[in-house]
Amino acid sequence: MIAGVLVEISNKNVDRIFEYIVPQKFIENIKIGIRVLVPFGNMVLEGFVLTISNNKTTDKELREIMDVVDSEVVLNKELLELGKVMQKETLSTLISCYQVMLPKALKAKNGSSVSIKYDYFYTFNNKKDNLKRVGAKQQEIIDLVRKKGTVSRQELTDISLASLKRLIELDVLIESKKEHYRLDYDDVEYEKKDLTFEQQNVVNQVINNFCNTFLLYGVTGSGKTEVYMEIIDYYLKLGKTSIVLVPEISLTPQMINRFQRRFGKRIAAIHSGLSVSEKYDEWRRICKAEAEIVIGARSAIFAPLKNIGIIIIDEEHSDSYKQSDPNPRYNAKDIALIRAKYHGASVLMGSATPSLESMARAKKGVYKLLELSHRVNGKALPDVNIVDMNKAMKRSKGHFSEELLDSISDCLNKKEQIILLLNRRGYASFVSCKNCGYTFKCPNCDITLTYHKSSNTLRCHYCGYGDRNPVMCPSCKEASLNSLGLGTEKVEEELKSIYPHAKILRMDYDTTSRKGMHKKIIEQFRMGEYDILLGTRMVAKGLDFDNVTLVGVINADTSLNIPDFRSSENTFSLLSQVAGRSGRNSKEGHVVIQTFNPDHYAIKLASKHDYLSFYNEEMAIRKKLSYPPYYYLCSLRISGKDSSYIYNEALKIKRSLMRNLKTVSVLGPSSATIFKLNNIYRYNIILKYKNIQEIYNLLVKIVDHYKVDNKIKIDIDFNPSQMV
Repeated sequence: MIAGVLVEISNKNVDRIFEYIVPQKFIENIKIGIRVLVPFGNMVLEGFVLTISNNKTTDKELREIMDVVDSEVVLNKELLELGKVMQKETLSTLISCYQVMLPKALKAKNGSSVSIKYDYFYTFNNKKDNLKRVGAKQQEIIDLVRKKGTVSRQELTDISLASLKRLIELDVLIESKKEHYRLDYDDVEYEKKDLTFEQQNVVNQVINNFCNTFLLYGVTGSGKTEVYMEIIDYYLKLGKTSIVLVPEISLTPQMINRFQRRFGKRIAAIHSGLSVSEKYDEWRRICKAEAEIVIGARSAIFAPLKNIGIIIIDEEHSDSYKQSDPNPRYNAKDIALIRAKYHGASVLMGSATPSLESMARAKKGVYKLLELSHRVNGKALPDVNIVDMNKAMKRSKGHFSEELLDSISDCLNKKEQIILLLNRRGYASFVSCKNCGYTFKCPNCDITLTYHKSSNTLRCHYCGYGDRNPVMCPSCKEASLNSLGLGTEKVEEELKSIYPHAKILRMDYDTTSRKGMHKKIIEQFRMGEYDILLGTRMVAKGLDFDNVTLVGVINADTSLNIPDFRSSENTFSLLSQVAGRSGRNSKEGHVVIQTFNPDHYAIKLASKHDYLSFYNEEMAIRKKLSYPPYYYLCSLRISGKDSSYIYNEALKIKRSLMRNLKTVSVLGPSSATIFKLNNIYRYNIILKYKNIQEIYNLLVKIVDHYKVDNKIKIDIDFNPSQMV
């Protein structure tokens, strides 16, 4: 028997199947989709079995498979085929496509794995009559087991393991084991809320139109999650499974809690906040059909569910669904459509601010448009006050306008809660010398270091480089360093100074990097232990707190100033989403947006909750500039350690593209927004095209041409989410 194996190396030069002889002792164990250990050159590697045949296709002498890693298939037929589609559509290696589907414990990497955890139980062997050889301690164990019938090892913590082991050897006790999952979901009472007329109408349209793609445009607080659960419940009764994607890990705890209260142990979670072992357990529960609903971030789209009925993508506008780096650069929304077609399932994308591309498809009839235009509490969306900081700076205290301070004070007096958004973490954006102008930059990246006061460090938010904050300027040797710019840490310090008695909770990458902190922070704020929740964009989406009546945006221009054609759309979306956190229950909501661009259409229309006017305005600009959704984009990233070499090669690539593509716009090469990242220099070429066939074959040739050149790397990103 000959097995075709795809080895673990993610390199274009070895992106193919290698044949190995299957030794007689492994023939019964070899299946397509399992992992094996194979010799490869002078290495021993893991790989996936992709083909099985009786004849080899080469004249070369074949080597033997060394061992079989799995007893069961880890990549089923659907996922194996999906990987091939991803390889083609992202121009990635096939192994990278398969590895992104699996939990870390199962990714091909030198045979590493995570052990399965078990609970052990003991029962008395009734066939044993002669117990003369047991001692007093062993008799205590026997008496306890006889009394209870079955005893777990946890109940025998004070018992000698040697005594227990001896009773098992004597066959007096029978040991059994049951797999212990590291995450535990309670079997809770079924919790179901009555739907409004609008919600029920949306549910009916989805369940009565099988195998469709829907876009649910629902204002913040309109009860989209309840709609999701009702639809999932319908499919569960048909024996079908479901996937629910959320864009941010911060949303996952609340979503899981909502779903657990309704579906109990039928759910499983997959997201980056879980440990390697927890992800492995959840993946195994899904494989064993012990979980029928999978909730998680982007990678949850690869959950090995069978018989999928519905795939739901919450906050579908989020760029978090696109994997920008490393390969494969896939979009979870595209994968959802592929999987839905395979299973004959529906896809439901929901958002209060749908992406322009999705809304354009809905208006063309490619997606079926559904709407929830009212909040479930029957109240209007919160009123929004735009504060022109050009005028308000004179009366401001720190970075807080008089209007925002008054609103915060009013809320605190009423014992109501506040959410404040500043989409930049750290204490200051950069540190420079007032004497000579020296600015601290990352030695690995073309970016200034961010000052973090709590740890008194300068950090790069891209490569992770960090150093102690010095007292003296390294250039002029003067003690004249000054921290400039604004981050959440500095705002927190100002808040504590202005409101010394208020309880303030900060939620950003620095405070949530430890395991379980997202859930802890959200729960503490929900329980009213804190008055003010200050954070980056992770506080803007999906969070639902009954007592939040004020939302404040410290600097609405942070996302507006990013050099990206989507900056206006991202700003409108972020402001609309965070505004929607206010007044979600019986109390009236209020929003204060501080900005230096009060007349910008994205900010003005967000303050009016006017998505459709923003859509029309932005679409007109996109059409004039030939941007999505009127054109598709493709980014070619040319990178390497030798700046002049990669620039010259980028020029050659540009000339080749111009020569061969007559109807495609070719822009660049230009320096990436962050020109140097981790000591790698980067240039971009952007293609604007209408038809993928116009550019695809040429891009394949370019990638193949450079795959043997170790001085340069070519990365292709179709429909990039960020132009950096």
